[in-house]
Amino acid sequence: MNQQPDTPDTQHISPSAEQAKRTGKFRTKPVSFVRRGNRLNPRRQKVWDELKDQYVLHLDRDEASTSVSPDVELDLAQVYGNTNPLIVEIGTGQGENLAAAAARHRDKNFLAVEVYTPGIAGLLVQVKAEQLENVRAIEANAPEVLAHTLPAGSVSELWIYFPDPWHKKKHHKRRMITAEFLDVVARALAPGGIVRLATDWSGYAEQMRAIFGADPRFQNVHAGERAGQDSPLTKVRAEGLEKEDPLPAADALDTEGGWAPRFEGRVLTNFESKAHRAGREIFDLTFRFAEQA
Repeated sequence: MNQQPDTPDTQHISPSAEQAKRTGKFRTKPVSFVRRGNRLNPRRQKVWDELKDQYVLHLDRDEASTSVSPDVELDLAQVYGNTNPLIVEIGTGQGENLAAAAARHRDKNFLAVEVYTPGIAGLLVQVKAEQLENVRAIEANAPEVLAHTLPAGSVSELWIYFPDPWHKKKHHKRRMITAEFLDVVARALAPGGIVRLATDWSGYAEQMRAIFGADPRFQNVHAGERAGQDSPLTKVRAEGLEKEDPLPAADALDTEGGWAPRFEGRVLTNFESKAHRAGREIFDLTFRFAEQA
C-alpha cells in the first residue's frame, strides 16, 4: 500500500451533525488512509473506461464514497464464475504485485482492495496486458470489506504490504493493524488462512508482531526465527537507520524475532525499491489463522 501524504481528505470527511441526525450514520473512527487525486492519464483513462464495469465491483455505499453498505455481501462464485481459493490484497498500490501473482496462479482468484482510483486503473492496465480473468477490485475502506462485504471464512490469504505507517505518534491511531482490526480479519479468513505483512518502519513492525502475537487465534509461522543478531530490528536499532541515535548493543538486541523471510511471491515494486535505496530495512511477518481461541 503506498504511504500517503499527511493531507486532509475532503471527500471522506464524516457527515455533519445535521446529516448524521437525519441519516443515522456517522463515521466515528479515523480511517487509515488519505486519498489522493483521482485524475487519470489518457492511457489509464482509456483502460478504465473499457474495463471498469467488468473488473471493478460497484457496490452500494454507506456514509462515504469509500464505505460499503453493511447489507452488501458478495456472491464470490457469481463474481468469479468459480469457487477457486481467494487471495485478497489490501492497498494494492499500482497493482504490480497482485497482477504478477494472478498471472502466475490463474487457478486462484485475486481481489484488490484499494481507495486510490489511479491505482486500480494501473492494475487494469496490467490485467489487460496479461489477459487476466481471475482479478477483481473494490474501491473501498478495507476493514468494511472484511467485516461484511466478503462472506465469512472466504479468504485463503490476506496480503497487507506497506500500509501507511502514520509514523507521527499523534497519528498512530490511524494505523490499520489494531486488535479490533484482527476481529474482521478473523471473520473473513478461512480456517488455516494466511496473513502476510510487510513494512519498512520498525515501530509499525513491532506493533504488528505484538498485536498478532497477543491474539491466540493467530500463530506466527516463523516464531523465534531471525532473532538476535539476525533480526532486522536489531540492525535498525544498532545502526540508527531510522534517524534515531544508535542503541548500545545490549539494548538493540531483538531477542524475540519472529520475522518471516521475504515472501518469494511478492514482486519488487517501485515503492519497495525506493525503501531499499533509502537504506531502510524491510520487515516481513506471516501468521496463520487457527480459528479457535
